[in-house]
Amino acid sequence: MKRRKFIMLLGGAAVWPLAARAQQPSMALVGLLLGNQLDDREIGAIRQGLGDAGYIEGRNLAIKYRSADGRFERLPAIAAELLADRVSSILTSDVTPRTSTFS
Repeated sequence: MKRRKFIMLLGGAAVWPLAARAQQPSMALVGLLLGNQLDDREIGAIRQGLGDAGYIEGRNLAIKYRSADGRFERLPAIAAELLADRVSSILTSDVTPRTSTFS
């Protein structure tokens, strides 16, 4: 093998890991902004919906969970905190107290 081909082969081998690493999908950071706390069933439904769209928490998605704990005047400050953390997007959920009526 000629020296020039050998050097090109080595150079290509050194670049290959960098190219493979560059093709890996990055982790999206999403903020979940809530007025009230969600229960595990509701969090599971949100994760399922994101999973159906191809986003798996811990694989290609990280979620920052933030709640106003029913103090809705805190929502603007919490949203500003998420924006400062440079999230890709903010998901919200309209959680209202549940009431049931019986006839």
